[in-house]
Amino acid sequence: MRRVRTEERPNWRAVAEELGFRFHSPRDEVYWQEDAYYQFTLRQIEDDIETPTAELEEMCFAIVDRACRDEAMLTRLAIPRQFWDYIEQSWRQKAKNLYGRMDFSYDGTGPAKLLEYNADTPTSIYEAAVFQWRWLEDLQAAGRLPAAADQFNSLHETLIEAFAGFGVDGPLHLAGEAQSEEDMGTIEYLGDCAAQAGIDATVLALGDIGLTDLGGFADGEGRPIVNLFKLYPWEWMFRDEFGAHLQRSGMRVIEPPWKAILSNKGILPFLWELAPGHPNLLPSFFPDAVDADVLGADYVRKPLFSREGANIEIFEGGAPAEAAAGPYGAEGAIVQALAPLPAIEGNFPVLGSWLIASRPSGLGIREDTRRITTDDSRFLPHIILD
Repeated sequence: MRRVRTEERPNWRAVAEELGFRFHSPRDEVYWQEDAYYQFTLRQIEDDIETPTAELEEMCFAIVDRACRDEAMLTRLAIPRQFWDYIEQSWRQKAKNLYGRMDFSYDGTGPAKLLEYNADTPTSIYEAAVFQWRWLEDLQAAGRLPAAADQFNSLHETLIEAFAGFGVDGPLHLAGEAQSEEDMGTIEYLGDCAAQAGIDATVLALGDIGLTDLGGFADGEGRPIVNLFKLYPWEWMFRDEFGAHLQRSGMRVIEPPWKAILSNKGILPFLWELAPGHPNLLPSFFPDAVDADVLGADYVRKPLFSREGANIEIFEGGAPAEAAAGPYGAEGAIVQALAPLPAIEGNFPVLGSWLIASRPSGLGIREDTRRITTDDSRFLPHIILD
């Protein structure tokens, strides 16, 4: 794995605006970055990223199946009791899931280590699926990359295929936070994929969703919402005033309720318990069940519901070394052995391996000058070239 310096396309911002990528430079800060890219061999992608992603996804299914039959696990995950049946029912009915992203620490020479699974509301799908592919095509057309260069990226086609396989009956509403340009850009892109799959797709703000007199949900124009893609975490929905109406409303939700299990950092200790010593897993424990000899003195503390790196703390030699601020942690946390991110020219990249309908389908890379990846971290493209 190499970080290769290159020159930006002189018109990339205009291209981004033309393609609807409006959140490329939030608050005039760098998010999309193309003065460098990461280069992999085909073997690295296939053997070290794609294959482990598929294997870990199967292990995650085993965790969900077990949790749906084990109240102690659901309690550990701080999932409210009133939603246990709702989650179990969605799993037993084989409710389909759309996407997720596994984040790995990987330096190109050893097994990729799973840091976490963003299984419910991961963002950066548009830039991974579309804009980095356009970058590759533009550089090849300009003769700056060889025609043989490729990407681990079938995301766009696979998303359309996945939507087509959902069997959506009626319209699909896609909702996100209106105040977040990134969230709205993400659901607009997913709505476009759904439309290309032949689905009647409507994008709306979460604040426009209301409750009907019959206990169902409707959009701002009073149209019933029978199918909803939501860029809004399940744990927030469970606490929301409308949460009590979710199950009896009959509304189909994407991601399905059983994804609330996998989007929780508590799956990391359960995965380690399922397969201790697995080459792609890190020793992980709940705080009251730590095996200190296995964990070691260098570890990371992660709240169960942390997102975008918030409230993550790194400990070295048992002492605090680095931390990110945030609002999470009240529900509990886990500890995970530290897998140092590779340091390349002062940058620390995290590899995001995307799954579409549980199939490994692409790669997105975020990097930072800090060791904790946050919502301010940059996105860089990648290529495959042997």
